Amino acid sequence: MISRVTEGIDVDRDALAALWDLWERQWPGGPPIGYEIGEEHGDVWVRFHSLPESKRYPGDEAEYAVALERYNTVLDELFAGQEVYVSTPVWTGTPEAPAGGGGVHWRSWLYRDDPDPEFRSYCHVFVERREWRYGCLDALLRRVADDEVSGVIITDTAMRRLYSPYDGGADVFLASPDERDRLRERHADWLSRRPDGL
Repeated sequence: MISRVTEGIDVDRDALAALWDLWERQWPGGPPIGYEIGEEHGDVWVRFHSLPESKRYPGDEAEYAVALERYNTVLDELFAGQEVYVSTPVWTGTPEAPAGGGGVHWRSWLYRDDPDPEFRSYCHVFVERREWRYGCLDALLRRVADDEVSGVIITDTAMRRLYSPYDGGADVFLASPDERDRLRERHADWLSRRPDGL
């Protein structure tokens, strides 16, 4: 089991490998980066916008409050009373994972190959296990809203439901199409007006 992250924690590498195996079983077709979850999961996907009129970025504290309230409302409906994994990708130009990536280093891979080493990029995913409570990720969600961090995934420990916030909203993947439909109906005012739901 991956414990809550603290300084100097002794990480169980077998637990991290098991977590990777769980990801690949539950969400095949892509890496654990929110915006790269495959289209084959579209039957359980819904996107919510974080501001009225589909505005992309908060312009003042009142709009940050609206965005955080929308993020937290759905997260609370999905994960109240549970522990969650929070995974955060970081990109660098070197294969070594950077220090202080926001959790325990989970996995790294070559993200974009190029003959010129200066144009290669590597993705390093960090993961943290924590008890979900409303507002506990507000600092991270604010950074997401400002497009300072991208690709974040918040999931239950069985990885049955994924919540991936982005600057402008959140992509949510549920355990079944029926569950997706019920959540979409509860927050119909937060949906895109586009036919494709984007």
